[in-house]
Amino acid sequence: VRMLRNSGYVVGYSEALESPVWAAYRMWDLEHLPVPPPRPETFAVDARTVARVRPEDYSGSGYDRGHMAPNYAIATHFGAAAQEETFLMSNVVPQKHALNAGLWKELELRAATSYPARFHEIWVLVGPAFGAHPAKLRGGVPVPEACWMVLLDEHEGGVRTLAFWFPQDAPADAPLARYLTSIDRIEAAIGFDLFPDLPDVPEAVLEAKVAERVW
Repeated sequence: VRMLRNSGYVVGYSEALESPVWAAYRMWDLEHLPVPPPRPETFAVDARTVARVRPEDYSGSGYDRGHMAPNYAIATHFGAAAQEETFLMSNVVPQKHALNAGLWKELELRAATSYPARFHEIWVLVGPAFGAHPAKLRGGVPVPEACWMVLLDEHEGGVRTLAFWFPQDAPADAPLARYLTSIDRIEAAIGFDLFPDLPDVPEAVLEAKVAERVW
């Protein structure tokens, strides 16, 4: 997995999978949330990758080009140039439209607006989970069976988290709380440690817990 650094986010990219396997970004409270620049009209090949996945590889597939680091959040906090970078193909995975435009979008907007206003600052990690034998789009891009999102907030001298696991067929109008999970479950599915620098004991406690409610 190679780390690709962008203005407003970083991505862990797998050439073997021709896909990002995680992305991470930070949101903070803004006194005045700016109107975002116009949404770019097209996605772009990321020349830093060997896979060189193309926007047209998704054409006719029935899947959206689902952002990992989101357009709106990065645009409002980092500006137009950073927004353009969210439209690199190294930042997208196949998502069913109901998920992309439903619960995934709802949680992205909370992370960009509501949570920073309430908690001052949060960190967000997102990514796909592919399963053992994923279907593939034209050109070889694998289709994840689910997408996950972990939000972190420093709270009263400690760290608290929300972890979500969204199957591709999650209904757009389902409650977010239905998809709360543990970080342990996510890590078991994706095969790597999201927080390797945490001391073992607090890491074990933090990652085993399922939040009782959505913030």
